[in-house]
Amino acid sequence: MENTICFHCGNECDTKKITVDDKFFCCNGCRTVYEIFSENDLTCYYDFQNSPGAIPKEIQGKYDFLDNQTIAEKLLEFSDGNVQVVNLYIPHIHCSSCIWVLENLHKLQQHVVSSQVNFPQKTVRITYNSDNISLKEVVLLLSSIGYEPYISLEDYELGKKKVDRSLLYKLGIAGFAFGNVMFLSFPEYFEVSEYWLDQYKGLFRLLMFFFSLPVVFYAAKDYFISAYKGLRSGILNIDVPIALGISVLFIRSTVEIAFNLGAGFLDSLTGLVFFLLLGKFFQQKTYNFLSFERDYKSYFPIAVTKIMPDKTEENIQIYDVKKGDRLLIRNQELIPVDGILISNQGQIDYSFVTGEAVPVLKKSGDKLFAGGKQLAGSIEMEVLASVSQSYLTQLWSNDVFQKDKHSSFKTLTDKISKNFTIVVLSIAFLTTIFWLYYDSSKVLNVFTSVLIIACPCAIALAAPFTLGNILRIFGKKKFYLKNTTVVEQLAVISSVVFDKTGTLTTNKESTIVYEGTSLDATETSILKSSLRASNHPLSRMLYASLADEKMATIDKYQEHAGKGIEVNSGQTKIKIGSSSFVKEANEQVNLDTSVHISVNNEYKGKYVFKNAYREGITDLFDSLSKKYDLSVVSGDNKGERKFLETLLPKQTTFLFNQKPQDKLEYVQKLQENNKNVLMIGDGLNDAGALAQSNVGVAISEDVNVFLPACDAILDASKFGQIYNYMIASKKAVQIIKYCFLLSLIYNVVGLYFAVTGQLKPVIAAILMPLSSISIVVFTTIATNIIGKKLK
Repeated sequence: MENTICFHCGNECDTKKITVDDKFFCCNGCRTVYEIFSENDLTCYYDFQNSPGAIPKEIQGKYDFLDNQTIAEKLLEFSDGNVQVVNLYIPHIHCSSCIWVLENLHKLQQHVVSSQVNFPQKTVRITYNSDNISLKEVVLLLSSIGYEPYISLEDYELGKKKVDRSLLYKLGIAGFAFGNVMFLSFPEYFEVSEYWLDQYKGLFRLLMFFFSLPVVFYAAKDYFISAYKGLRSGILNIDVPIALGISVLFIRSTVEIAFNLGAGFLDSLTGLVFFLLLGKFFQQKTYNFLSFERDYKSYFPIAVTKIMPDKTEENIQIYDVKKGDRLLIRNQELIPVDGILISNQGQIDYSFVTGEAVPVLKKSGDKLFAGGKQLAGSIEMEVLASVSQSYLTQLWSNDVFQKDKHSSFKTLTDKISKNFTIVVLSIAFLTTIFWLYYDSSKVLNVFTSVLIIACPCAIALAAPFTLGNILRIFGKKKFYLKNTTVVEQLAVISSVVFDKTGTLTTNKESTIVYEGTSLDATETSILKSSLRASNHPLSRMLYASLADEKMATIDKYQEHAGKGIEVNSGQTKIKIGSSSFVKEANEQVNLDTSVHISVNNEYKGKYVFKNAYREGITDLFDSLSKKYDLSVVSGDNKGERKFLETLLPKQTTFLFNQKPQDKLEYVQKLQENNKNVLMIGDGLNDAGALAQSNVGVAISEDVNVFLPACDAILDASKFGQIYNYMIASKKAVQIIKYCFLLSLIYNVVGLYFAVTGQLKPVIAAILMPLSSISIVVFTTIATNIIGKKLK
């Protein structure tokens, strides 16, 4: 009866049922969780799904080991000041209700800052105030509402990861049983009438039955669990017809063997499960390979500055950083690894990690965490551990920084999968009714074959495997994307906007000439030290040109985006930047790219840059102009407009003297005119425009431009390949569409043979995973062909 079902967990209540607010609960634990939710206005948890909760377990003293600071630190992902971040595995996460309540933990406990669920991984990442609540209390809070985390210290040791071999065990058992059942079925197949075989027929059938038991109740249990959870949530997922097909085969076979009516269909049953698991195993292996390639082989094309033993500075790739190295972190640069601050002090923004944009003051000897950003001047740090590539990937993909973008293919796939099972079940039952009247001997075969042959798996696999492989290929070509949605966004771009300085120009070949009153040795050394802390392309070029000059101590450093730098050293104040910033007046527009200098409010002169443009820029723009609207926006003056007009296609739009806000507004204006905008910049003065655009690409040239704002990072050496990457993205989307078409043809043809009674269940079981495998093989080969065409 309905009134004996626990309102919280859905289990049946015994005679000792507990009643609160006219609702029934099976135990005090479920009642307590309901009361907690009620007190905190969280009862809409139950609106997402009927009885979504789990019974809280008795955990008194279980997590006392978390009081040990050494153990707790191993589990923490981040710990600084009063902010700690932990990522916990929650096995019970299974539906939208779980996600909702876990992402509203701050309503249950005010000292929890935020919590984010990774549904596929069944993890929740919790940021909390460690002055007011401990890790143990966080874990107890989760346990009290039925979401007890699974904690194994081995999982948190560096390099160790728990390997789930359950699929391998299930595949082995199903394969073993299938082989033996097939062997024992030979006398049945060939209708052998030998007396000595005939007398063992009953034994053979009994053995087949026993071989099928572990297949049904162990190897195939995931299909039953998934189907049950889906039905309980009111969802008909793809596992429902599979579970139904297995059940029908097993029950029918059991009845036939028990009443000596025949051998049943245990060969088809064990074969069905074996081939389904084989297909799943193949998909998992391929997916794991793609994930490994992405996380550990396609390193971010980011350079960091290493300070050598002789005090010289060298730009090295991020994955070459080792324990004990000394790094220079400039203003607005990301700290790529955990380390110890060597400089006197630093001001670190950890919003990239915690989502909280409150700068933290650090002193010499303090620990710095990967993901922090230096805000005031430059600092030196010593590395404590090598770079964790997967950790940086996780930070970059953090939902805090996700734009409001969705995958159109995921939406389409979800719609197809949602309706697919309803259609399949309808066809199965209608076909069964037809064959009951026409030829009842075929009913079971037809019913089971229809349930098994039809499969939306190929549709569901097309997008993730195609886009995942493209992501891996792009990574190898030094074009690193945040996620697969970026590939889809790239495929529909209609307008491309370029920043000029540091994007179209390169700092490696530009020439610099000084015009004005000479600077003395002290002023030059202060100038060099000021430039050292800046990440702007012109600052980097000018700093490199002063390599032989000495360094000075900077007391105060302030960088104004789009304007310049202001520093104090002793009694000397220097301003470096645009003419209007340095002279504090609107001067006559200069037709050159220059950096102006003033000392103690006295104008000294300017460094004039003769820009060198990237190799292949004309060919790139010519290719892009055939398919896209092109724009160049720059904070510089119009000095090089005429030269650019001769270098680039006529239809290119040029905008100069653009402040960071102007760039952002220009991108917005294009989007208001229904343009999908690709913004390509250096990630410094155009961070706002990169964030606003549909796809923001930061060019990396010996610069640490690892920004939450950008969707992709492109190594400067691959600048000329942008058009080819965009075309490759379009082709990837076409591949997905071809996969959808192939899947449709497979299902129509397969259903025709199943409905007409020409297909046996075991053949259907072979064809079903083969359809998925063929899609994976097709997408892998097709995307690899695309990859080979990229340079």
